[in-house]
Amino acid sequence: MKRREFITLLGGAAAAWPLTAHAQPDAMRRIGFILFLAADDLEAKPRIAAFLQGLQQLGWSEGRNVRIDYRLARGDADVLRKQAAELAALAPDVILTTGGLATERVLEATRSVPIVFVIVPDPVGSGIVKSLSRPGGNATGFTQFEYSLSAKWLELLKEIAPTVTRAAILRDAAFTAGIGQFAVIQSVAPTVGVEVIPINMRDASEIEREVTDFARVGNGGLILTASGLATVHRNLIVTLAARYKLPAVYTERFFVSAGGLIAYGPNFVDQYRRAATYVDRILKGEKPADLPVQAPTKYELAINLKTAKAIGLTIPPSVLARADEVIE
Repeated sequence: MKRREFITLLGGAAAAWPLTAHAQPDAMRRIGFILFLAADDLEAKPRIAAFLQGLQQLGWSEGRNVRIDYRLARGDADVLRKQAAELAALAPDVILTTGGLATERVLEATRSVPIVFVIVPDPVGSGIVKSLSRPGGNATGFTQFEYSLSAKWLELLKEIAPTVTRAAILRDAAFTAGIGQFAVIQSVAPTVGVEVIPINMRDASEIEREVTDFARVGNGGLILTASGLATVHRNLIVTLAARYKLPAVYTERFFVSAGGLIAYGPNFVDQYRRAATYVDRILKGEKPADLPVQAPTKYELAINLKTAKAIGLTIPPSVLARADEVIE
């Protein structure tokens, strides 16, 4: 990634962040930071900013006593694997990873460099840690949510759109969490009277083709499960939902800001701020194996009434009353 491109994205004070290699004082510590997003993705900026703010509050200032090597994979799994190997080869003091796939790729590249992860849905089931209380290896961090949350998305879809009898579940079937989220949704589908149809998110053309086919039959809705690909393809999916007037439930507030109908899930930006505390502890000598994996502390319900009106849907007052954010 070019220095000019990255600085333009982050702007302001971020212009001082060094991204290229040069001589550093002996006291300089080194952090690797890998994201599945592209450099021009608007979600990259608040996530990185939250992490840097957390570090600064703990006494770490980039260019003075810490250097950060950034890698942004642009939503490409092959690029992600390459960048994970690159960061591991640099042998930084700690690597911050986002999501299960990025964490798994970094672990494939190193079992010695400490790793702090955020937004990982099932770190035990995917083999990233041995247990939540005693991770046991070189990785620890913050879970995305428990799989049981996935059931709430289907229940929420039925609550806001009672006529829905079919739901397309967009998931990344290439990693454990995509399979796990769909399994939970599938298990509760009979109790709410909804048939669920999985749609894999391998690429944009497949998403558009499958959603278009799904929308040809009436009484449908969408659920976008959590994954790096969901973030990468969010604008396409929001556009398709609007085009076919499909009620859609998302996993994070920023989908609603992008025009999505409704979202319920953790505040993920906050996880980057919290991750700074674990990076700080590791830089001061603690080991990931001894730092328990932490769960989200805040969940948010966001609703876009403008989108609801556009697709001819009235959000029930009982749902509006629970909302943390309403876009009108």
